[in-house]
Amino acid sequence: MELTQHLLERIREWNPRLNTYITVCEEQALQLARQAEAELCTNRKNRRDRGALHGIPISLKDNIYTKDVRTTGGSKILKDFVPLHDAPVVTALKGAGAVILGKTNMHEFAYGVTTENPHYGPTRNPWDLERIPGGSSGGSAAAVAAGLCYGSIGTDTGGSIRIPASLCGVVGLKPGLGRVNAEDVIPLSPTLDFVGPLARSAEDAALLLDPIFVRGKKEARFLAGRAMVRKRKTKLGIPKEFFLEVVDAEVQRVFEDALRLLEKQGARLTEVSFPQMAETEDAGNQIAWAEATVYHQEAGWYPERSDEYGEDVRTRLEMGTKVMAVSYLQAREFREKFKAVFHETLAANEIDALVTPTTAIAAPRMGEVTVSIGGKSHPLRALLLKLNRPANLAGVPAISVPCGLTSEKLPVGLQVIGDWTDEALLLEIAGRFERELAFVIRPDFKFTN
Repeated sequence: MELTQHLLERIREWNPRLNTYITVCEEQALQLARQAEAELCTNRKNRRDRGALHGIPISLKDNIYTKDVRTTGGSKILKDFVPLHDAPVVTALKGAGAVILGKTNMHEFAYGVTTENPHYGPTRNPWDLERIPGGSSGGSAAAVAAGLCYGSIGTDTGGSIRIPASLCGVVGLKPGLGRVNAEDVIPLSPTLDFVGPLARSAEDAALLLDPIFVRGKKEARFLAGRAMVRKRKTKLGIPKEFFLEVVDAEVQRVFEDALRLLEKQGARLTEVSFPQMAETEDAGNQIAWAEATVYHQEAGWYPERSDEYGEDVRTRLEMGTKVMAVSYLQAREFREKFKAVFHETLAANEIDALVTPTTAIAAPRMGEVTVSIGGKSHPLRALLLKLNRPANLAGVPAISVPCGLTSEKLPVGLQVIGDWTDEALLLEIAGRFERELAFVIRPDFKFTN
């Protein structure tokens, strides 16, 4: 009960400045906290312990259905939408005893990477209030980083968990295909949408993932402190192409330091060729543009209510109307081939996972639409998406873990991308890595005390 009250007080104090929450469920949160306390603090005969999340306050991205709590999708169109039932992920979390504090701010309809929301205001990065937290799960990442919840559930279509995790200095995991139920989550692109946790450590991410995870019969639960030690040293691949072609010098420096730390831990690093990576950008765009527009058309919102969208989302929906059927089908065909090639390349090179920067840049300032790297200007949105979209196309798990700070004291994320069912391995690699760091990556003390 005290944990929930403490975080509600922090939200009241800091949310007006950070704008991480759209809706705070104070009454419901206190009710769930009282229930958890009653179950845990009764006599031994009647005591009920639901596990590691029992009584732990968390948040949910505002595109996930929550019974009797409005679910806006960060939009004006759904500003008064109150679902009559919980999404399966919420049911599972409540069943594990989690306390839902509220619904976090996000890029409108999850269709962007900045969380500069025109309807509910922008979320600010706890590391620097003049910078973006990333998106579309920006409110979730900022809330975790600022200590306004102990974890959050977000969604990821082209990096929307990992991008804000990287820019806010937290851990974000995109699970593999079919590993977390995405039903009753307002879709962006159903082919590429994933649901997963954001937390302050890999262990916390594992605990959040555990109750919502769809595992095979022989797969163990993610238990606190469990070390899934491999019989051989981990072999990590560094892609020769694509990922390191356009990267800020500060991010490159931190990434290279992270590689040295991985080697110190005993990992074997090797370069690996993935020439197909260059095609992922266009294929991802064709699929997402088309599917997003079809969803909004079928819902009766676009173009009928075009004036209720923010300009950037409205522009992308218009782009979706121009995707030819042949282009969409070719992109879907490429995706199926890429899934097979990704798996085959890892297997042929005996590689356990790939390691890359999560984003090519640290958190940019609010309002920026282009970023200069090496004297050349790059579109901000494309730059943030570029290194993340391949994992969505391949349907494989990927995790972002903080790996250091730039000279401006902004966090940098290390991305580890595994094979189809390697969530446990990624959590293990990330956990070992963060334990080896010589310093704790947290924003200014005033947010985290």
